[in-house]
Amino acid sequence: MLTIDWHVLWLQEFRVAGRAVQQQAMAGATVAQALNAHGNAPIRFVPQSALPPGMAYEQFIFERGTVPTRDNLHDFFNGLCWMRFPETKTRLNQLQAAEIAAAGVTALRGPVRDALTVFDENAAFLLAPPPLWQALEARDWQRLFIELRPLWAEAQLILFGHALLEKLVHARKPITAHVYRAQPAIDSIAQLDAWMAGDLSAEKLAGKPFTPLPVLGVPGWWLENEDFSFYDDRAVFRPRRGQQKP
Repeated sequence: MLTIDWHVLWLQEFRVAGRAVQQQAMAGATVAQALNAHGNAPIRFVPQSALPPGMAYEQFIFERGTVPTRDNLHDFFNGLCWMRFPETKTRLNQLQAAEIAAAGVTALRGPVRDALTVFDENAAFLLAPPPLWQALEARDWQRLFIELRPLWAEAQLILFGHALLEKLVHARKPITAHVYRAQPAIDSIAQLDAWMAGDLSAEKLAGKPFTPLPVLGVPGWWLENEDFSFYDDRAVFRPRRGQQKP
């Protein structure tokens, strides 16, 4: 298991459980064994070899209540997300299973399964005042991160996607989350988890309700963004399609 800096802001909420699981895995346990020993997820973690050939991963989880797990960072963070967001992860799995039941497993996943995968792998939840959301949706990066910078003290970005967390172990400026707008009147992860599970639907996800956000642009998350020229990089902070370049 690679070295992980648990003191970075985006991993602090995962730190206690993450370090316990990591230490046991480094002592010789499989990631599945370590997750089962330290977690309170509504499912159990099993070796990847438990997944029968030809069976869809999501269908297996739905039918067996167990998650095939490899000994790598990707599945390590997936397990931590199951522990932190059990209701949301369960809801995503239910929606995946419903899509598989309706259409079977095909080479083309379709818009709902594609959106579910994007959500599961790369989503983040943003609780923020309306002006921040307006600037984010407009991709007005200068307004979002510079003019409205003091408003970020009233905002909270919560990472969910396990692939996103895996990438941020080696943080790089271009890393971008698919942000989902969360209800602002939420003051705990348990409340957020319950609200997200109730808000998600196939219809909503088919509309791709995501907004891209380069996460290291968030004030306080990355030392380099204290120099506002950080946001001039248009390869990362891209305008909306159709917007003219200055």
